[in-house]
Amino acid sequence: MSNPLVEVKDLKKYFHIKNEGASETVSLLKAVDGVSFDVFEGEILGIVGESGCGKSTLGKTVLNLYEPTAGEVLYRGESVYERHAQELKEQTKKMQMIFQDPYSSLNPRKKVAKVIGQSLDIHSIGTSQERSERIEHLMQEVGLNPLFRGRYPHQFSGGQRQRIGIARALALQPEFVVCDEAVSALDVSVQAQILNLLLDLQEKHNLTYMFIAHDLAVVEFISTRILVMYLGRVVEIARKEDLVARHVHPYTKALFIASPITSPEQRKGEKHIFQGDVPSPINPPSGCHFHPRCPYAIERCKKEYPPMKEVAPGHYAACWVV
Repeated sequence: MSNPLVEVKDLKKYFHIKNEGASETVSLLKAVDGVSFDVFEGEILGIVGESGCGKSTLGKTVLNLYEPTAGEVLYRGESVYERHAQELKEQTKKMQMIFQDPYSSLNPRKKVAKVIGQSLDIHSIGTSQERSERIEHLMQEVGLNPLFRGRYPHQFSGGQRQRIGIARALALQPEFVVCDEAVSALDVSVQAQILNLLLDLQEKHNLTYMFIAHDLAVVEFISTRILVMYLGRVVEIARKEDLVARHVHPYTKALFIASPITSPEQRKGEKHIFQGDVPSPINPPSGCHFHPRCPYAIERCKKEYPPMKEVAPGHYAACWVV
């Protein structure tokens, strides 16, 4: 495998929780709690887990949209955080994001051409004519009629708005794109169209994606490797084929059992292993965070958080009973 494009090292993002009217922090919400992984050039790293596990916060912290509490992110070997203003501006050309909500992520007061081309204006790229041609080319690439460039976002469907968001993310010709639940707000038929569009664009522009979703089937379809998160931490990571064929962490097993199936034979002999509700990230359980819901938990699981260990070549899991 090629050298890492992005290296995430012991990344943490905590939010201070205060009572209404209070000035001091009452507690900490540990949205991302010591996460480490690499993203290799040209791959699609899928990030999956239940809602509230820290996936979106992780993506935004990697892109420096959230200031990290601790840890570091390296892009081509250089820190994402320790940069001057001009360096940060240059960095945004290479690292972009496609947001989850195709409605709220677009400025309703700006026409589509302005939404897509705003970053070109900010970075003073090309002449006015060249920017206009670039906008038309981007609209064609994502499947939008350039004649609609003078319309406002509310005049488009949800799928079309997400295409506008994709065009905006590609305007600066980035290398790395974080797709934050990019299809979760769309109808199933439209999801398939957007996923295929993302794959076509990746091949055409040699893009690297970090694809965040809670739908395991979507992540399985698009990803090269899959990283599983639970309560702000990584519990398993492997190539897609390896994870699907041999998922070893109890939480990953539970995700696969809970995912929709087309035939009852696919679940023959399997038992649903989720127990209880998801613990609060403000007050997570001691030891392995999954142990209160895990039927395989031993006494050590309650006291010590398991380190990531290699269970097969390139396949890592954090579990004492694996």
